[in-house]
Amino acid sequence: MKKIVDTLFKKEDLEYKKFISSLIPNIDESNIIGVRIPIIRKIAKNMSSEEVSIFLKELPHDYLEENILHSILISEINDIDKCILELDIFLDHVDNWSVCDTLICKTLGNDLEKSFCFLKSCLESKSVYRIRFAFVCMLRYFINDEYINKCNSVCINYKSEEYYINMAIAWYFSYALIFQYDKTIYIFENKLLDKWLHNKSIQKAIESYRITDDKKKYLKELRIK
Repeated sequence: MKKIVDTLFKKEDLEYKKFISSLIPNIDESNIIGVRIPIIRKIAKNMSSEEVSIFLKELPHDYLEENILHSILISEINDIDKCILELDIFLDHVDNWSVCDTLICKTLGNDLEKSFCFLKSCLESKSVYRIRFAFVCMLRYFINDEYINKCNSVCINYKSEEYYINMAIAWYFSYALIFQYDKTIYIFENKLLDKWLHNKSIQKAIESYRITDDKKKYLKELRIK
């Protein structure tokens, strides 16, 4: 929507554009306006339901900020079936970690069985960011008594050469160690992951203030040299 793009350009910050461009090197700088996410969230709040409906249908977008706005709007959908439908459409257009990780769809936590089925379907794709989205969702909504063993198994067995996928898996395991330590530590004691993923998961876990010093010490001892 031209109106939305015009609004985004009115909020551009060229210094921020340089900064964000350095963090997302695979996106051409010409496709980045330079608008901070809190400002994009305010724009989302001021959109009418009709504008939201129109905007969600206008794919692909030209600018990073349009895609971030799209992620924010999907994240605010309360109906889980509609949320999954919009995700399924949009994920094919996600091409960077920033847009992917802005998809914080709390609605998925309302029906874990339905959501888990959708995430497993995402893992069957060849899309890097559809797959990353699935792993990031797992760490956000599925590290609980019911799903921890299923998710651990999925993450142990998933093999990828893609950096942004493996970082998401390491991020997942760090959360699993923080919140479901007793059901996750065996993975590291038995070295069920490759060296990079094993050590990166431990690194991210011990960086957290939410894990005890005794556990941090033990995890350090488990690092593969």
